[in-house]
Parts: sequence; structure tokens; C-alpha cells
Amino acid sequence: MIVPLLQAGDFPGLTKLAGQESGVAAILMQFLYDPGALLYWRALEGLGFVAGAHPEQVGKLINRLLYLLNEDSGSNGWGAAAALGEIGRGRIGLVKEIIPMFVGILAEPFSREPMLWGVGRLAEVQAELLDEVLPEIVPFLTSPEPQVRALAAWGLGKARYRPAAGAIQALTGDEHPVELYDRGRLLETTVGQIAREALTGLT
Repeated sequence: MIVPLLQAGDFPGLTKLAGQESGVAAILMQFLYDPGALLYWRALEGLGFVAGAHPEQVGKLINRLLYLLNEDSGSNGWGAAAALGEIGRGRIGLVKEIIPMFVGILAEPFSREPMLWGVGRLAEVQAELLDEVLPEIVPFLTSPEPQVRALAAWGLGKARYRPAAGAIQALTGDEHPVELYDRGRLLETTVGQIAREALTGLT
């Protein structure tokens, strides 16, 4: 039942199902281990919707997500960091107290890309809560990894973080190909295209 809803991007239907079955959020967690798949991204977004409508169901998972980001877990975390941002987008009260931890999560190479995406998603609606985090993202605009540069520019653009405008401007000619899940679609794009779009929010 959940897979067809995710494939269709039917988040209202998913939210309705979560109201009928208490285990929906936990099942969505099972999709967070295949970052290249569309279902991975849809499950992340679904967690945000379920968090908004049924916070008690998602709140139980926060400690599990943090554990996956702890090196003692033996996991590389996969979508856990991204999920924290998306859950905060849906229901900020569930993650507000742990936002300072995002800086440490960004410092770890294995969790950097998903955390950058999660911060971008959260920044679109709650940028004012990310004052400690946003300055830490600016150095990633010069990362040797195109995906990291792109996600940093994207997130800072979503946050309308003007101090980064010059560094983002410097990326507008960067034509390295990257992938980005945004507005419900998994896009094939470039660092430069993302930088140019980010700048429109900074002018």
C-alpha cells in the first residue's frame, strides 16, 4: 500500500494511511537506505508530511535517526540526516532542540550530503532557526565534490543567506553534473544551474 502512494507522490493519501495505521512512519524508514532511488526521496518527504499530521508517530523515531548517525551504530546513516531536516520542515517541534547537532553532522563526510539537503528543506520554511548552522555551510561551496557544492548553494539559497552570495556567484559557471530532489522531482542538473537559481533568492 505504501509503495504505490510513494510512487504517485500521494502524500495526502500517505498521511491518511498514517492516521489509520500507527506503523507507517517506521515503514518509511526502511526506504532510507537506497539514496539513488526515487522511493528514497519520496519516503523522506513522506516522513515530513506524517510528522506534520501525526507527530507522535514520528517523534518515536528521532532517537533512532540520531543513533544511525552515531559511529557506534556501525551504520553510515544513509538518509537519517536528511530525514531530520525533512521532519523539522513538517513539525519543527520534533527537532528544534537538536538543531545545534546539525553542525557536527555536517562535519562528518558520510552524513554531509544528506544533512545539506535536510538543512535546505528546513531552511525553506524555518531559516531563522538555523543561524548557527548556515555559516558552517559556506565553506562547502568550495568543496572538491560537485554534489556537496551544489547542495550547499541550494540550501543557502533556500535560506536566503545573503553573506554567501559572492561565493555562490562564483559557482554559476560550474557545469559539473549533479542530482537534486526538489519540488517532488529527482532532477539531473548542474552545479552552475543550482547556483544561478539560488542567487535569485538572494537579490
